[in-house]
Amino acid sequence: MIKIALTGGIGCGKSTVCELFSQHAIPVIDTDIIARELVKPGEDTLIEIIDYFGSEILLPDRSLDRKALAGKVFNNLKSKKALESILHPKIRKATQSQINSLNTCYVIIAIPLLVETKQLSDYDYVLVVDCSEEQQIERTIYRDHRTLDEVQSIINSQVSREERNSVADDIIDNSGDRKSLVTRIDQLHAKYMNFCKSA
Repeated sequence: MIKIALTGGIGCGKSTVCELFSQHAIPVIDTDIIARELVKPGEDTLIEIIDYFGSEILLPDRSLDRKALAGKVFNNLKSKKALESILHPKIRKATQSQINSLNTCYVIIAIPLLVETKQLSDYDYVLVVDCSEEQQIERTIYRDHRTLDEVQSIINSQVSREERNSVADDIIDNSGDRKSLVTRIDQLHAKYMNFCKSA
């Protein structure tokens, strides 16, 4: 089984790409979904986070207040590293568990911070979804109802577009329309299926 790590900056269209691979009956493991599962009320991971950051990161229903937590770790390296040391090993373990349960030609693992978390060596192939920074900003403001400053801060906290693209085995240019994107995913699916046959 070929493990393909899918990454890209905020607003580049990773979710859409995952959806298109799923339409080819290819399993997609989304580490953002794993992270959300890990911090549900009552989960050990959330308890660890509360122990470190305090109960002010909870909403009235005892679920995680993501904005409050983000506020604590943003521009605070010590807090950021503490949160990562709690979350990242558990996300990796859960991801590997899901991979181990599969019987497929190839699998897509969506990891937004693949480069930042130094996981390149864990995967056989790196696929980057790319678009211009202007498109990232426009799409994220529209999707998440964030301010321009908020989106710019997130982009600045991620590795540069150039650095991300430099580690890619394949790049999906998602600056065009959906039809172009569908065509590109079809091409890549055929390519990866051929890899499996020749492996």
